[in-house]
Amino acid sequence: MRKITPLPPTQAVVSVPGSKSYTHRVLIAAALSGGRCVIGNALDSEDTRLTLAALKKWGIAIEPEGDQLAVVGRKGRFDSCRDPIFLGNSGTSMRLLTAVAALAPGKSLLTGTERLQARPIQDLLDGLVQLGVRARSLKGNGCPPVEITGGGISGGRVELNCALSSQFLSALLLVGPCTVDGIEVRVTQGPVSRPYIDITLDTMERFGVPAERRGYEWFKVPGGRSYRAGPCTVEPDCSQAGYFWAAAAVTSSTVKVMGTTCASRQGDIRLVEILERMGCRVSSQADGVAVSGGPLSAVEVDMADIPDVVPTLALVAAYARGRTVIRNVAHLREKESDRLAAMSAGLARMGIRAGCDADTLWVDGGTPHGAAIDCCNDHRIAMSFAVAGLRTPGVAILDEGCVQKSFPTFWEVFETLYP
Repeated sequence: MRKITPLPPTQAVVSVPGSKSYTHRVLIAAALSGGRCVIGNALDSEDTRLTLAALKKWGIAIEPEGDQLAVVGRKGRFDSCRDPIFLGNSGTSMRLLTAVAALAPGKSLLTGTERLQARPIQDLLDGLVQLGVRARSLKGNGCPPVEITGGGISGGRVELNCALSSQFLSALLLVGPCTVDGIEVRVTQGPVSRPYIDITLDTMERFGVPAERRGYEWFKVPGGRSYRAGPCTVEPDCSQAGYFWAAAAVTSSTVKVMGTTCASRQGDIRLVEILERMGCRVSSQADGVAVSGGPLSAVEVDMADIPDVVPTLALVAAYARGRTVIRNVAHLREKESDRLAAMSAGLARMGIRAGCDADTLWVDGGTPHGAAIDCCNDHRIAMSFAVAGLRTPGVAILDEGCVQKSFPTFWEVFETLYP
């Protein structure tokens, strides 16, 4: 259990690690490249280590080089792996690597924790089948573990349902250059979390493989290509930056997160716009984005495209005047926890009225009191409620170690807020 000490209004400058979303994608693009790639500022976390370990099992050489990573790509050629590939509770690893597995000869078995085995992936399996890949859910329930019989992908046209996750599309786009004939994808439903598609396409372009697109409905990637090898630096993670901007909001402080920019393709940078609507001041500076807190008012906002910062905003809403309504976030029920239920329950323990239905979370601002928070082993719930402890005495995080999943140094960075 970690007890949080309240923070008086202050000024702070913090640095957060590289983007988790970019790190997963850059590791995969480097593995599919035609040579040696040196990656700077890659996130070292539980989730990204799982992606890295899986690529190693398929024969990709990945070694530390100082504070960077050196990845030697093999142009989409992988070794077979007879052992099950365990991906913990990393939904990103499972979804992106399910498509990569189609390039490895023989059968690949991808599995994970009990929670991961409850997260749907059938729409991606259906997309792979349309490309001629033998892909199945071993339990027949549309969830992991999955078995992929690989050795190459011919390519073709796909009708893909992305109502549950944009990662299904990202997975296919990433392996598209390694198919024989290329791929053409028409999105039939969704996609949710659209900025993550932009991150995928940006990563591909950085490695020399642009894709054609019409909005978020149609995509085409040429086949018979490999990603261009070379250096790549991962930008800071705006999801992780959000906890520190939220800290500024609830404590009437000013917090700058170094290296962040409002021009980022990471959708979670939109959190600063929402905080500004609630009454904060936002300053976009040459070396980072700063947020200054003040009296907060409730907002109504559609967060379908930025689900990872929903818990962060819900926490800030507990200190705002009025009812905050967060819409179109049904997909948060399929994350590391049911995040709508977890946030509602945690806020209720702090004396704040909050609730959710199928796709909406609402929070009535008030005066929270201290409580011990069960974070359901969910890193984003833990980091969000840590922010509450900066304003409200008596907040304790029961399972503080779960931040290892995405931000292993969170507590060290958190401590730098204190004068």
